[in-house]
Amino acid sequence: MEEGKGEVKHILLAKFKEDLSEEQIDEYIKQYANLVNLVPSMKAFRWGKDVSVENLHQGFTHVFESTFESTEGIAEYISHPDHVEYANKLLPQLDKVLVVDYKPSKVHH
Repeated sequence: MEEGKGEVKHILLAKFKEDLSEEQIDEYIKQYANLVNLVPSMKAFRWGKDVSVENLHQGFTHVFESTFESTEGIAEYISHPDHVEYANKLLPQLDKVLVVDYKPSKVHH
């Protein structure tokens, strides 16, 4: 199996700035979700809010998970004009951001 091939998850953890309304946040999330329709290498998008009881989220409130078919696919996404335009809008609205890309491993029993 070639390195780079195989499904890759792109995880973004975000803490939105305090002064944003829920409506504004929803609008940013809609635009994020719409990147699936604009960027061919982006295969799926899911998101959710932190519901942890452990209180170890370090202030991050939202989790965004994008699925790509390869690490090259993520590179295409990062440089895609629609992503660049969106990132330039989103990032100034965040107090904190953390991005991790990983390849899910199946655990063999």
